[in-house]
Amino acid sequence: QVQVMESGGGSVQPGGSLRLSCAASGVIFSIDAMGWYRQAPGKQRELIATFSTGGMTDYSDYAKGRFTIYRDKNTEWLQMHSMRPEDTAVYYCNAQTFSGRSTWGQGTQVTVSP
Repeated sequence: QVQVMESGGGSVQPGGSLRLSCAASGVIFSIDAMGWYRQAPGKQRELIATFSTGGMTDYSDYAKGRFTIYRDKNTEWLQMHSMRPEDTAVYYCNAQTFSGRSTWGQGTQVTVSP
């Protein structure tokens, strides 16, 4: 099995930057894609970006140009710039195995406020 754990959340002012990390453990060779999602209060969880084993990245439209996903083997990062109050949410790391199993982290809170 695979486990993932996020770190790096916190508070940031509008216009600021923040970087989140996610470390995967367990049967890491079974991981195909890793990704970041977020869930704001009262809203559904939404995709931010994914990074496949083949090196392909995919971003949601709102994340393009402000968010960058990086990955090195079993660790991924989400670099966020020009942050806005609407970026306030719980951010989740996800790992998808080649067999289709999905694993979620517990999430890390990101708050953007003056």
